[in-house]
Amino acid sequence: MSVVARFIDIHILQSVPFSNLNRDDTNSVKSVQWGDTLRTRVSSQSWKRAVRGVFEDKIGEAALRTRRIGERVTRELLTRGWGETDAQRGGAHVAAASSIKYELAKDPADPKQIVLNKVLTNAMVYVPEAAVTELADLAETHRATVEKAKDIKKPADKSVLPKDDVEAILRSRNGVINLFGRMLAEVDNAGVDGAVQVAHALTTHQTDVELDYFSAVDDITAAWGDATGSGHMGHAEFSAGTFYRYATVDLRDLATNIGDEPQAVRELSSAFLSAFIESLPQAKKNSTAPHTIPDLVHLCVRTDRPLSFAAAFEEPVQARNGFAQVSRARLGEYAQAANKLLGTGRVLTSGWAGLDAKDLAGLGQRHDSFDDLITTVLDAALVGSKGEGEAA
Repeated sequence: MSVVARFIDIHILQSVPFSNLNRDDTNSVKSVQWGDTLRTRVSSQSWKRAVRGVFEDKIGEAALRTRRIGERVTRELLTRGWGETDAQRGGAHVAAASSIKYELAKDPADPKQIVLNKVLTNAMVYVPEAAVTELADLAETHRATVEKAKDIKKPADKSVLPKDDVEAILRSRNGVINLFGRMLAEVDNAGVDGAVQVAHALTTHQTDVELDYFSAVDDITAAWGDATGSGHMGHAEFSAGTFYRYATVDLRDLATNIGDEPQAVRELSSAFLSAFIESLPQAKKNSTAPHTIPDLVHLCVRTDRPLSFAAAFEEPVQARNGFAQVSRARLGEYAQAANKLLGTGRVLTSGWAGLDAKDLAGLGQRHDSFDDLITTVLDAALVGSKGEGEAA
């Protein structure tokens, strides 16, 4: 298989009802001023985390981002029959063994006191879930040394575990890290350039924030009838709208991260595209259940550079019995104009799938399903690869 394209752009229009998918530090709906109107916004970090959860399920691999890697190893050692004290010491020495500076956790009951052997790394490590097992195996190998070692009592204390072995495990990768990348400057050669770029989602139109007043009834008060009023009152912010979402996969960067595993490039690209389509941030899901699917997904394989169509909505669309249909038409018109301006020779293939019965010529070939769209696009982008179910 050879990579003949550089980027796969994915453009999505998705209508989301009354919800607050991504709150700021005051629990308010996130927003952005775009085209002189206020739009609802969902940060790329928020949606990317939702994508990562779906992506991990699809590929059957998980990654762990944490400052508490020592505690996680302690828990693993306990399952292996280590005593409580030795397991805590072992986890602490694992966390203290690398070039990452660390501190000891404070006692919640007395913040002036530290908790013995409860080590927090100053930077979050980002490792395959399997790295926990490998770090625990390393502690097992040096168990006699760990059991005789001093407790970690202050940040200057040195670990008895071999630094090179711990850092080798911290450099390990899986499909999640190869795709999304990793920033870990404290450990040499642990950084991985991400192969995907994700934009903040924003509504294609002006939105208003709604305040929802709510109260909670005290069941005993209601049953006994000896008092009036609610047990709790409050309010929360919500909005609704049609969102434009955009991401791009850099196929060459992904191939570089993976190495000589051409089928893995296809599998990870397919899983990401599918996860990006299906994912939805889970904030306030129990009280809003905003579980919609995209109205439209457009994929474009480009040989030159990524191309976002966010500018199509710099002028907010105006409702005609809703925003979804006019947003789909606007996206198709803008894509056609932009590709004509840049030259269609830069596009290997493009296509779309969605709810609209109308033809959207600017978005390429129509497909009946998201899966068929993804398969067709990857066939064009990755020459010599085989889609699921194809003959070898």
